[in-house]
Amino acid sequence: MFKKVIVALILVFFTDFCSAQQVRPSKSSEIYRELKTLKQLPKVLYIAAHPDDENTGLLSWLINDQNVETGYLSLTRGDGGQNLLGTEQGAALGLIRTHELLEARKLDGAQQFFTRAIDFGFSKNTTDTFKQWDENSIIADVVWVIRKFRPNVIICRFPPNAAAGHGQHAASAVVAEKAFKLAGDKTAFPNQLKYVNAWQPKRVLWNTFRFGAVNTTAENQLKVTVGQYDAQLGMGYGELAGLSRSLHKSQGAGTQSVAGIKTEYFSHVIGEPAKATLFDGVTKTWTSQGSADIDQSLDKIISAFNFNNPDLSLPALLVLRKKVMALQDADLKKDKIKALDNIILSCAGFMGEVVTNQAEAVAGDSHNFKLNLISRAENPVVLENVKWLNQSENFSRKLSKDSLITIQHEIQIPADAGLTEPYWLAKSPTNTATFSVPNDTLIGLPEAESPLNVLLSLKIGSEKFQVKLPLSFKKLDPVRGDVVEALRIVPALELKFTQQLYLVKENEDLHLSLNFKVNSNKQFSNSKVNLMYNGERLGGGDLKSINGKDFTIDYVIPKTKLVSIKSNQLQLDANFVADGVTYNKKQVLIQYPHLPSLQYFAPATVTVMKGDIQSKVKKVGYVQGAGDFIPEFLRIAGIQVDVLKDEDFYGNLDESGGSQNKLSQYDAIVLGVRANNTEKKLGRWMPFLWSYVKAGGNLVMQYNTNQDTTVDQLGMYNFSIANKRVTEENAEVTFLNPNHKLLNFPNKITTDDFKGWVQERGAYFPEKWDAAYEPLFEMHDTGEEPLQGSTLYAKYGKGNFIYTPLAFFRQLPAGNVGAARLFLNFLSAQKN
Repeated sequence: MFKKVIVALILVFFTDFCSAQQVRPSKSSEIYRELKTLKQLPKVLYIAAHPDDENTGLLSWLINDQNVETGYLSLTRGDGGQNLLGTEQGAALGLIRTHELLEARKLDGAQQFFTRAIDFGFSKNTTDTFKQWDENSIIADVVWVIRKFRPNVIICRFPPNAAAGHGQHAASAVVAEKAFKLAGDKTAFPNQLKYVNAWQPKRVLWNTFRFGAVNTTAENQLKVTVGQYDAQLGMGYGELAGLSRSLHKSQGAGTQSVAGIKTEYFSHVIGEPAKATLFDGVTKTWTSQGSADIDQSLDKIISAFNFNNPDLSLPALLVLRKKVMALQDADLKKDKIKALDNIILSCAGFMGEVVTNQAEAVAGDSHNFKLNLISRAENPVVLENVKWLNQSENFSRKLSKDSLITIQHEIQIPADAGLTEPYWLAKSPTNTATFSVPNDTLIGLPEAESPLNVLLSLKIGSEKFQVKLPLSFKKLDPVRGDVVEALRIVPALELKFTQQLYLVKENEDLHLSLNFKVNSNKQFSNSKVNLMYNGERLGGGDLKSINGKDFTIDYVIPKTKLVSIKSNQLQLDANFVADGVTYNKKQVLIQYPHLPSLQYFAPATVTVMKGDIQSKVKKVGYVQGAGDFIPEFLRIAGIQVDVLKDEDFYGNLDESGGSQNKLSQYDAIVLGVRANNTEKKLGRWMPFLWSYVKAGGNLVMQYNTNQDTTVDQLGMYNFSIANKRVTEENAEVTFLNPNHKLLNFPNKITTDDFKGWVQERGAYFPEKWDAAYEPLFEMHDTGEEPLQGSTLYAKYGKGNFIYTPLAFFRQLPAGNVGAARLFLNFLSAQKN
């Protein structure tokens, strides 16, 4: 009877290895660190607002020097940031930044958490922030993470005031302090207590800083020396931090790897003050917790650890596992068994994967998979059973040392399998600033575990383990080598308009194309396509047959149906109905070399810009900046867009032997957002651009920052960029010269053209400029001084120069007609 009880307990606490597509052993140096971390009981939770807010130097030190389990809670996923890599904004950018954080965590070793808060863009104080965020919901999420992770010490990156530099930064400190007060209170958010216990951390500290001219450190604050050299890493913690932070590639957050020690400063916020160390008064060791035998066992294992033969530690680790299983503290036992089982499998050199050669699958389809397993331990790992989703198969097979075994099996994807997408994007947000999560227990997780797993039952010595292996796609890439990613579940059929936007002028028919991506060999019958607006069917038609191949159909919505729609911006919804099943999703697939393939699904919709939108330009040159949608928008507007290259500036020798560049052929030249930060040839090109303007050209330059600039002087006349911005997208706009040609040709611009803007008016406005410039607008956030730097115009020679940090890169993808009219006026300046 006693043996049966022990076995039952072991089964309950089998480890859940689901954080990657493969289970792979850690390196010996990593196992050694994991053993030392297993010996430590404290935990630290670092809290800030966005990806890349975290102090990676401190995280690296806590994990690798102090061997303390550490997590970073980012309130948002960075959805409102800017993207230096491509055109993704909003939810798509948040997904990219989530996985950049996960890549960073793989380097520094911290865990990653999030709340449901959406990054809605820059805010200037907590009042503005909590107008967007539901403060109580965000506090509840932070309390949930605290109760689930159970940190002893919470560290904030920012203070709750203006010194934070951003309203969302300050808000992270506000909710951290309030969550600290509530996490241990059983009457606060009682529904959480079905899944977790109340937990009271010891203290909250603020990690003070020196950011530029702002210095919040003081010599009377608690000080900690970090950055020490770690021989097992081959670098100092500051160097590791630089590598980790540089993985935020979409933000251009490349950071120096700085060698040598430095001092971190901490100011007390709430709880029991720390006088000597971060962990004053915190139970640090097993001995002080009352389990001296576990401490002694770990000391012996660590002392005897053989870096060349980590499997020699297995017998002692299996004995230790029995001691940890006997703990009375269920939460501590769960945490430490999970870590210990990971160490045991690593010491056994165990690798497992379940792979197919198909990247995508449809629910109900069957595919051939390979289960690849290997162990490198003398002490044999025994494969006892494999559960192939819903089919179980017994094996009792020893894994011979260093011998790969492959088991092939056909697996049918369950007919009710959900689509592969981030859990926070599976439902529409409850409002513009909070994600809607289908299951509250998912809150905090960077991503949900795969629901499609092969479950292995293993035996090592007398101990039993269960290991989850997600269904995966594996291919050999000629550049990257083996690529293993999650198998992506997709619908049997997807719909997608061939353009992100359509533009239709008054009294014109709307011509659009709809692409059908067929992912299944199933037969679709009795099928019909519907193009809908506000529940009204505007077009579509019946389809006779689908032969399993992708196809595109052109549709026309007559002007007679459009004329009754008063809005100048409308959203069309497409759906395909076959055999009573409705298909109305489009896949959004994001692929960058530094990330796994990322997928989510959005409704099959398209925005139509409708109304009096005039343009007088036919050909535009474009200097590529950070990814933005404007070149595509201009092409949709019927304008030829050429992305400029070196040869366009230097040209070819003419008959007289001189060099003739090609710039004069363009009605206008546009510099993409942050071109001065991303295009390193701009220094060579600027004199040619100035000459182009002087000879009668029209140059429109979008916003730049002062970070990593290529040229010091962007305009023909000087102006200086500052971190001045208008974050209220509905801020009143005053026209300083309503008769200016940029406001009257070819579109008459009124205050109506500034309605319906999204996220912000603009950022990085100039604060000083030469008298040759004429500002066009005045605007400001509530309670702040008016700013006139949103658009500067100057005549130079025979041409025009326009510098505009207005957020066209956000407004045009959103289909804002007024922003489109204004931008086309800027391009048409030389035609007036």
